[in-house]
Order: sequence, then structure tokens, then C-alpha cells
Amino acid sequence: MTSRLSVEDLSFAYRDREVLRGITFPVAAGEVLGLVGPNGCGKTTLIRCVDGMLTPRGGRVLLSGREIRTMHRREVARAMAYVPQSAGNHTSSTVFETVLMGRRPYLNWTVSPEDEEKVAEALDLLDLRGLALRQVGQLSGGERQRVMIARALVQETGVILLDEPTSNLDVCHQMAAMEVLSGLAEERGLAVVIALHDLNLAATYCHRLLVLSAGSVYGYGAPEEVLTEEMLRTVYGIKAVVKRDLSAPYMVPVRSGRLGEGV
Repeated sequence: MTSRLSVEDLSFAYRDREVLRGITFPVAAGEVLGLVGPNGCGKTTLIRCVDGMLTPRGGRVLLSGREIRTMHRREVARAMAYVPQSAGNHTSSTVFETVLMGRRPYLNWTVSPEDEEKVAEALDLLDLRGLALRQVGQLSGGERQRVMIARALVQETGVILLDEPTSNLDVCHQMAAMEVLSGLAEERGLAVVIALHDLNLAATYCHRLLVLSAGSVYGYGAPEEVLTEEMLRTVYGIKAVVKRDLSAPYMVPVRSGRLGEGV
């Protein structure tokens, strides 16, 4: 079966500084892939390379078997949506208008009732209906982040890339957003790629994890295979215990007793 998204031997450098090398992974329809790793490991750069905002030095990105570099940008926008790390302010736009921007790959001169219905559905999914007429610049960081997720959903693509979409959300909305994304992946056959810092959240909601370390793939596989005490020690430099008494593995950090002494 052809993957919805395939990254093959991707590398990237800022001038002479190599940031990514030899990155390879597939994402199938219905699958949620979590990108994890410490700050500066290359998660955001990888997502931007996959989306086409950055041009890789080598390797390929394929959408349903087609190389992204051979596709028109409008084609890409109908196949892949992107939620950035920072939601921005968008002070002059309402929540409804901002989410409606996700329909741009399909809009002609007018907004159809179908477009408005898609926006309303996304607002309901992300608990934003009561904020529809509020200016985005008046919202909290977490509310703005939910608006950007809703905008990606109305784009109706087969692939969604999200760069730390839960970083500004409280624990309730973190779980709600991940429930929506994992549910839609299953229901609509989406391929979802999410960069996350919260390893326990990633292990709970992602089918597979890709661990980046210093620009390379340290590990790739199911959470129970990847989330290990050795990985936490090697990649993150921390001492932690990995528990396996629930439906998904979860890690519990062990205090060292000294500031900055994690291992």
C-alpha cells in the first residue's frame, strides 16, 4: 500500500551547518506519527522541509507517490495542511474568517454554504463556536492555537503537519486536540505528523514515534518500542523510569537532587 506521505533520505543544511541527514520514514493513511526529540534536534526544520517551505539538500518528499517538488503549490495545499508552532496574532481577522482561510485552495470568487458549514464543523470540534466573532488578536495563545488547528482541518487534506500544536494548551485542551486529530486520522484516513515535547502525550495518541537526535533518526517505531529508559538517557540526558502498566507506556522522571544533574 502506498503511503500518504513518504520522506526518503532527506538532508538539509543552513549554509555550511548540517541540520538534518538521512531522514527516512513513511506515514500511512489513518496513522498519527509523533516527532519527538530535545530542543534543537531538527523537528521544526524537518516539518518545514516536508511542507516545502524549505528546500532539502538531498532526498525526496512524496505525497501519495508524487514528489512534492513536481507539484503546483495549489495542488500541495489541497493535499497537505500545516499548523505552525506560533499561531500569530491576526489582529484584524475574526476566528471565523481565520478558519475560513483554510478553504482558500477551493475558493473561487464567493464563499459557498458548504465552505461555511465546514468552518462551523471545525469550530465545534475544537470548542471554538462561542469565539467565532472574536478577533484572533484578542484570544489567548492556547485559543489561537486551536484556531490554527481548525483552519488546517477545513483544508480537507490527506496529510496534516503540526509543529508543537499543544504547547500553549492546558492539559484538558491538549487531550481534546489530540483526541480530535487521532479520531479524524482514523475516520478520514488522514496521515498526521505532530512534533511534540510531551513524551507521555505522544505515547498515548501516536501510532508511531520518530525520535530525532542531533539531526538524525535515533529511533522509529511503536511507542512501546521507542520509549525506553536508554533512549531517555541517551537522547534527553535524563534518568527516568518507563512504566508499562497502562494502555500506553509513560515515563516518570527521577530527581537527581542536584540542579542540572539529570543522569
